[in-house]
Amino acid sequence: MTESAVPAAISTQVDLFDDAVVADPYPTYAELRALGPVVRLERAQAWGVPRYESAKAVLADPETFSSVNGLHLNPEGNQWVTANSVLATDGLEHARLRRVLSKELAPRAIKDLAESLRSRADELVAGLADRESFDVVSDLAAPYVTGVIMDLMGLPQVDGSGLMKQIESVFDTFAAPNQRTYAGLPSAQAMFEFLQTVCTRDNVRPDSWLGAAHAAADRGEIAEIECVMTMAAYLTAGMDTTIHAIATAVHHLVADREQWELVRDGKVGYDALFGETLRFDAPIQGFGRRVVRETQIGDVTIPAGDQVWVMFGSSGRDADKWGADADRFDVRRPGTEDHLALGFGAHLCAGNHLALMEFDAIFAALGKHFPELSADPEAPAERVLNNVLRVWEKVPVRTRG
Repeated sequence: MTESAVPAAISTQVDLFDDAVVADPYPTYAELRALGPVVRLERAQAWGVPRYESAKAVLADPETFSSVNGLHLNPEGNQWVTANSVLATDGLEHARLRRVLSKELAPRAIKDLAESLRSRADELVAGLADRESFDVVSDLAAPYVTGVIMDLMGLPQVDGSGLMKQIESVFDTFAAPNQRTYAGLPSAQAMFEFLQTVCTRDNVRPDSWLGAAHAAADRGEIAEIECVMTMAAYLTAGMDTTIHAIATAVHHLVADREQWELVRDGKVGYDALFGETLRFDAPIQGFGRRVVRETQIGDVTIPAGDQVWVMFGSSGRDADKWGADADRFDVRRPGTEDHLALGFGAHLCAGNHLALMEFDAIFAALGKHFPELSADPEAPAERVLNNVLRVWEKVPVRTRG
């Protein structure tokens, strides 16, 4: 589509993946939401979908807005990183691949993990009790989540710490082409090679995620190579996102004593904290979709073959949905379970129940062992720029106020 064919009111030269925008995207999101339910992003050669209702409508209609060859705003990512994975399929193919871990990720199965998840979190947090300060990312969230995931995958003896940085770089590949996009492609390859090396039948427990994947291959439900692709998809979607969501929640709670006390004392549930955290600062800021057939968003016609960028981060700050104070973090906010940060419809994150249980375990342990948890005034929190993922480098906190 040529620039002249796009109404000026819904066209912008804003670069969503510019360093300054990535560092603080929310002012830019507000500008885009003011333009309409869909905005032509000329630099990305895609359509941004910044408002809550329009983003939800796109996610609810995979027959029009397909994940196939559409997640990344660059051809290399679509062809080499997520092609044929559970993330990048729709319809019956998506259901076939998602079914591999349907039993393991069902709410009942995750509920059965509650005791072990809490025990693991309590042991980890208790081990920090003699310290005056610690880093939420490297000392708490990363070791906890990677340990849980490696155990569930059936690889408890494998150090998953190296995967964390690789997965962060993989998220860079979802963006329109820039330096970070192409720098992330080798990390994606390294992740696949690592998984191919360790995810063998000899290395995994039969009663694990990988065991279930290999069993599905034995039954002819998936191809052998899809075992690794399945694990790669769930790792990409579920590990770093939870790590950085935990860090985000702690960062905002220690900045507001009243909110920390509400959570610590059980006056606000961990599910409310989880929802508000994801609404306020979605770990994954956006994913692409490919338009299968000509359609309309608002009064704008989107041609078949174009891409849209569903802006999860922007949808969470839409005042039309969340009220005039949408830019304020508030664990008392009602209805935050409606956030879109974990997707919606057929592509709703399959690990959402697990992520909530991890939140429950971590914050129960923090409240028990560190009731006076506070920000460290001498060591501010720091981020790392990532095209799509909201990455914390460190979030230092003090244990005794």
